[in-house]
Amino acid sequence: MDLKRDDGLTRPGGSPQDGPAQGGFLERTFALTAHGTTVRTELLAGLTTFLTMAYIIFVNPNILGDAGMPKGAVFVATCLVAAIGSLVMAFYANYPIALAPGMGLNAYFAYVVVLQMGYTWQAALGAVFISGLLFMVVTLTGLRRIIVEGIPRSMRIAITVGIGLFLAIIALKSAGVVTASPATFVTLGDLHKPSTVLAVLGFLIVTVLSVRKVRGALLAGILSVTILSFLVADNTFQGVASLPPSIAPTLFALDITDALSGGLLNVILVFFLVELFDATGTLMGVANRAGLLTEGKMERLDKALMADSSSIFVGSLLGTSSTTAYLESASGVEEGGRTGLTAATVAVLFLACLFFAPLAGSVPAYATAPALFYVACLMLHELVDLDWDDLTEVLPACVTALLMPFTYSIANGVAFGFITYAVIKLLTGRAGQVKPVVWVIAAVFLFKFVVSGSAH
Repeated sequence: MDLKRDDGLTRPGGSPQDGPAQGGFLERTFALTAHGTTVRTELLAGLTTFLTMAYIIFVNPNILGDAGMPKGAVFVATCLVAAIGSLVMAFYANYPIALAPGMGLNAYFAYVVVLQMGYTWQAALGAVFISGLLFMVVTLTGLRRIIVEGIPRSMRIAITVGIGLFLAIIALKSAGVVTASPATFVTLGDLHKPSTVLAVLGFLIVTVLSVRKVRGALLAGILSVTILSFLVADNTFQGVASLPPSIAPTLFALDITDALSGGLLNVILVFFLVELFDATGTLMGVANRAGLLTEGKMERLDKALMADSSSIFVGSLLGTSSTTAYLESASGVEEGGRTGLTAATVAVLFLACLFFAPLAGSVPAYATAPALFYVACLMLHELVDLDWDDLTEVLPACVTALLMPFTYSIANGVAFGFITYAVIKLLTGRAGQVKPVVWVIAAVFLFKFVVSGSAH
């Protein structure tokens, strides 16, 4: 499908029988005709985006549940913040981009900040809240663009790849494919366990459906494994629909005081940096694909960045890890989505999911592991964009990416990466290539290592 036209707008799907969008509330709100789209096209695009990202309503409660958070409340918080964030994106920025709790940061939240570092999940939510406020400040003041431009492209790539590797080891552990070993640290798990076999089967289902471009491939994989788990893995069916669980256990449960303690200052920095690169890159990439970054439309990008920023601390108030723009929104753009009506459609569908909490509660961790591993594999694609002829760029990037899974910490990977980058550039006579932002970040992490011996 050719998405671009000479005027920077796109005619969706090439269906002239759809005709121009009719006047009315939707036309006035989303300027459908001006964007060369129709209500029908936008609704279908929204459905497509939702199907590709709906896996988060099963994955997020499982991951944060491992941190001791009530899964029912997290399920509700996930659906609500996805709906609220997407609605703000729809009506404020008029972008076809949906938001939800981000993969990677939810794993960092649960497995590193809470389980490894020993902080309460309430304090971790406080750290998310503070990072969201910082995010809003740098967005409002224009510092966000300066910071992004000051971070080397190789380090942005490395952070994405490292998070992918971190997700991969979490997914393999949840699936039972790898397990701990006193001799080799990790080793192959018991492949005779029904749950492990189902997880491997789920990954194959997701992959085959994705290759065949079937909408909702990740969701289909999760549901397929869940159904089979009732038959061969002794899973307990809890029902399909009911009234939503109470969100009270996580609502306003954040602990900002603990989050401001010395140990969590670095956590806040990691949350902030990853949110910064992930959300900004996704927003600009998807918006460019939709032809929305043409001359005269850039001011809407600032609104989209603001919508993304505000959703982070709203999510922390509701009780979930950092919210971000979803790359899966590109699937809706491919279907012709060009306005906020696409995002609004996603929001409505997430609200409808509130009534399917029993189904979400029936989904075991090994059913979501295949989707998690699939996402991790896709994140490794960024490696091809590194300049492999420049070792001063490649080696710090590799240090960043490799130390995240091998130290089981995104923070350690980011810390060692920035320090290595600054030191190598300095010792090879290329200090002039290092922007001030990098020196500051490297100095902060180096000081932390000297004081405590850890980036935590």
